[in-house]
Amino acid sequence: MNQFCCVGRLVSDPEKQTSENGKSYLNFTLAVPRSYKNADGEYETDFIDAVTFGPVADNATEYCKKGDLVGIKGRIETSVYENEAGEKKKSTQVVADRITFLSSARIKEDENVKVSDGDLDM
Repeated sequence: MNQFCCVGRLVSDPEKQTSENGKSYLNFTLAVPRSYKNADGEYETDFIDAVTFGPVADNATEYCKKGDLVGIKGRIETSVYENEAGEKKKSTQVVADRITFLSSARIKEDENVKVSDGDLDM
């Protein structure tokens, strides 16, 4: 079973892109703090690369911005590619099927929006 779930903050504002076949997608990175301290007594952070497609990408682009707290659910996907020097490289990312908006500064700033954070679950 290949299932992934995490909560983290968006590292940058999401920017939707369109593939050659016209399908929208969104590459993004989540900063996810570890639940334990290192030898120096500090919490370290992992940076998780992810991608999402279609309506989920559209909604995330519209409602999310850098620093927002989101949860993602999906699967881990690994691919092998050749770089410009002809060397084989391995890439791992999360393919997010679902994004849950847990904290959005944009919604909290806009007093005219009458939805709770949980209502933005995709």
